[in-house]
Amino acid sequence: MSDTVAIVTAAGSGERLGAGAPKAFVELGAQTILEHAVAGLLASGVIDRVVVAAPAERVAETVGMLGADTNGGLVTVVTGGAERDESVRHALAAVGDAGFILVHDAARPLTPLDQIRRVVAALRDGMRAVIPVLAVVDTIKAVDANGVVLGTPERAGLRAVQTPQGFEAALLQRAYQQSGGLCVTDDASMVENLGVPVHTVAGDALAFKITTALDLRLAQAVLNG
Repeated sequence: MSDTVAIVTAAGSGERLGAGAPKAFVELGAQTILEHAVAGLLASGVIDRVVVAAPAERVAETVGMLGADTNGGLVTVVTGGAERDESVRHALAAVGDAGFILVHDAARPLTPLDQIRRVVAALRDGMRAVIPVLAVVDTIKAVDANGVVLGTPERAGLRAVQTPQGFEAALLQRAYQQSGGLCVTDDASMVENLGVPVHTVAGDALAFKITTALDLRLAQAVLNG
């Protein structure tokens, strides 16, 4: 069976968190947010290797923190980019031979192992692109540049998207090669741009993204049980 490789994007500045350090390197309990994210991927039992895209000035620190030189080659660290898609491009160049690629936000450190397994299981069942999603519980409004409401989308057909997002490796590589500079906030959008169907599996509330100080406090509370 071909390898399943997970890319972890960890090069973001984390300005909204206001912790004085890149978000992935903020401590959550006894480990950093990044350490939790990588440990979860490896603990799932369905990931063969992990490629981490880290800030340029923290690559050496990341290598030491994750034991990238001493853990049998399970973790590789590359220099990330100024934007998320640039970080993924750098990581894709280091993936090597793989059948499937998952792209995961380091900022979702408490993602349950079963969510990772669901994504990989769907890929192994023949789906070429898979994303974990949650039903939207709030009413959503579309607004213009002045904040005036343009309309109210039907909530039943809306989903909030999480990570890891999983792809047939060749498909994700092609999506990035043919993106034409498309600026997106998730990798599934790259695949959608090719006209390839993206399937969904159940997400989990615990896979929330740490963006603000309140999110960090929530994650700490969850970790403390």
